[in-house]
Amino acid sequence: MSAPSRIGYVVKRYPRYSETFIVTEILAHEAAGVAVEIFALLPPADTHFQDILALVKAPVHYLVPEVPKASELWSGICKTAATYPNVWNELRIAATEVARDLHQALLLSQKVATRGLTHLHAHFASSPTTVAMLASRFTGIPYTFTAHAKDIFHESVDPQDMERKLRSAAGIVTVSDYNRRYLQQTYGSAAARVERIYNGLDLPRLRFASPAERPPRIVAVGRLVEKKGFADLIAACAILKERGRRFECDIVGDGELAGDLHALVNSLHLTEQVRLVGSRPQAEAFGIIQGSAVFAAPCIVGNDSNRDGLPTVLVEAMALGTPCISTDVTGIPEVIREGQTGLVVAQHDPGALAAALERLLSDGGLRVRLASAARRLVDAQFDTHRNTADLRRIFADAAGHALTEGGR
Repeated sequence: MSAPSRIGYVVKRYPRYSETFIVTEILAHEAAGVAVEIFALLPPADTHFQDILALVKAPVHYLVPEVPKASELWSGICKTAATYPNVWNELRIAATEVARDLHQALLLSQKVATRGLTHLHAHFASSPTTVAMLASRFTGIPYTFTAHAKDIFHESVDPQDMERKLRSAAGIVTVSDYNRRYLQQTYGSAAARVERIYNGLDLPRLRFASPAERPPRIVAVGRLVEKKGFADLIAACAILKERGRRFECDIVGDGELAGDLHALVNSLHLTEQVRLVGSRPQAEAFGIIQGSAVFAAPCIVGNDSNRDGLPTVLVEAMALGTPCISTDVTGIPEVIREGQTGLVVAQHDPGALAAALERLLSDGGLRVRLASAARRLVDAQFDTHRNTADLRRIFADAAGHALTEGGR
């Protein structure tokens, strides 16, 4: 079976600085000759954007973010029903949804007709998948979705809502084997069709460089939020300083904890060693990573149960040749294999993290061995063209999927 002729990608915000994996995926589809259109529920909120956005050909449509007035909602129902009369029968499935999601689903349904869409794919099992699910029911075209991390693990996830989406979708993808097992253990038969497809990388853009000779620099990249574990990294840097180790540490990214982390750096008297450098374009971030001796990703499970699924930037660092240290959170052990492709430490253990950092800062031979094995693993499992071909297979299989009573 061939892939659908025109795919609508449904996302929460577009573009989003931290979601380069979506852009990479769309570019791979376009390279394969697949027509993609992007539907964002909200406008961008970031102040920095990635340079690869300029390569995307797909048009972007913004579905209004405001809560609709009653008259607007009624008008949307009537306008959509003029093309898809089945809307009147299917409105009952939206009884538990918020008005904005329903309104955006109606607008998306109208775009299905005017833009000739044949398939919908949503990223994240939260509101984007809700909108895609409703639009699928209204229009009759299939939908699929990719579940990532917060949309699976956060305390706000509604199990009944997740189960309904798992049952009604024509195909379900998640980004690690850990996620797949969790969904299947939690939701049983509803999650039986979940497939794991790793977020792919455009590997020719990520040229490997040997880490044999690198300055004593540690780098971390990510949003400044609890689950990234950057407070533990700063505490580990304090231990390295106490031991007299010469080093620098750059933390690249912005987020809600920026003020707290700056305060922690000051309180530990690390202003000469640790720099919070803010967000940087992807190409510049890659340069910082490749100019460092160690990449640290001390991820943790947050107090709200939120956690990373499998950080894309961790795999990017592996591809670039920078040896990595991370934790055993979710899917990370699938790529950071202790002593083989990187080093693994326990969550919330700055002492163990400091020891691992010191080990890699001082041992060029170990850096080369780990980095070389890491790149081989990335080449084997994270090529975006191979992985998006697997995704298009799911799209093609979805063409014959009939919506089940489980999604009603």
